[in-house]
Amino acid sequence: METRPKGPGRIGRPRGFDTEAALERAMRVFWEQGYEGASLTDLTGAMGITRTSMYAAFGNKEDLFRKALERYTEGPASYLARALREPTAREVATAFLTGSVRTTTHPGCPAGCLGVQASLAAGESGRTTRDTLVSWRNAGTERLRERFQRAVDEGDLPATADPGTLARYLMTVANGIAVQATSGASGEDLQLVADMALRGWPVA
Repeated sequence: METRPKGPGRIGRPRGFDTEAALERAMRVFWEQGYEGASLTDLTGAMGITRTSMYAAFGNKEDLFRKALERYTEGPASYLARALREPTAREVATAFLTGSVRTTTHPGCPAGCLGVQASLAAGESGRTTRDTLVSWRNAGTERLRERFQRAVDEGDLPATADPGTLARYLMTVANGIAVQATSGASGEDLQLVADMALRGWPVA
């Protein structure tokens, strides 16, 4: 009789699907439909797997969403990390808002921002996810604030500039751009908004 190896030496059964591709598709469902709007049927259908496979590979819906948000942060929303590397505060702000416009209106992708879209109409069942998104947005604002504080310290921004207010201002504009994008506003129109938002940028 054939015996199966036990313990650490046992070879696990392959999942039989590409987890990265499945996560990418789940991310797009959350991006387009929001957290509460995305049903398990929608998610597993897009991912091409059963609920059992989803639970085994990604955990429950909240776990899957957190993984999808991480993928979004490292992929479509990576414009923030790139913007922070710009040499001046104004260039940081410009790159951040331009990146927001491009991501929220990119052809072939859902309109808007996953971080904004997924938090809309989140009831009691979505409280944990809503809190996750609040922390996610606050973390982005804090990264901008730290960068602008450095600009003040280096003399790139005037000493009277408030790094926290500037960071929240940009995040508020970016969130508004995302909402407008889901309403059908074009990239060209939203870029005009982004440009206008920077006309009063403080100069050292």
